[in-house]
Amino acid sequence: MLTQILTHTPLYVWAILAFLVHRGTIAMRDRDMQIRRLVIIPAAMLVLSLQDMNGKFGLGGWVLGAWALAATATALLAGWSATPRIAPGNAPGQVRVRGSRMPLVMMMAVFFTKYIASVTLAVAPQLGHDALFACAVCALFGVFNGWFAGRLVRDLVACSALPRSSAAVAA
Repeated sequence: MLTQILTHTPLYVWAILAFLVHRGTIAMRDRDMQIRRLVIIPAAMLVLSLQDMNGKFGLGGWVLGAWALAATATALLAGWSATPRIAPGNAPGQVRVRGSRMPLVMMMAVFFTKYIASVTLAVAPQLGHDALFACAVCALFGVFNGWFAGRLVRDLVACSALPRSSAAVAA
C-alpha cells in the first residue's frame, strides 16, 4: 500500500518537498538578508495551509476556529519565548539572521501534515466530513502558522530596535 501511495503522488509534490528542504537548509546558516524577505516563508506556509484547509474542509466554522485558536496561542508563545535572532547586517537595508533548524522542522511539519491528511482522505474519504478530524488537522496547521507568525513579529520588532542605518529597508 505504501508503494502505491508513493507512486501515485504527483511529481509536483516532490518538487515542493525539494524546495522546502532547500529553503530549510538555507535557514540553518547565519545569513544577511533584506528585512522584507523575512516575510516570504511565513507567507508561503500560510498560503499552503489555508489552501489545503479550504480544499479539504472549507474555510468556515469549526475548522477556521480551530486554526485561529491554535495559530494565536502558538504565535503568542513563539513571540514571547524565543531568543532574538536578528542583528545589524553588513550592508544598509539588511539584517543578519542567525541560523536555526526550526524553520526546516516546521516546513516539513506543514508539508507532511498536508501529505498525510491528503492520503488519509484518499483512503477514507468519509473523514472529510468528520468535524474532529478536520479540526485536528486545521489546529495543526494553526500551530505551524502561529510559530511562523510569532517568529516573524519578534523579528520585525527586533529590526525596529536596530540602529536606523542598519535597519533601513532598501527600496
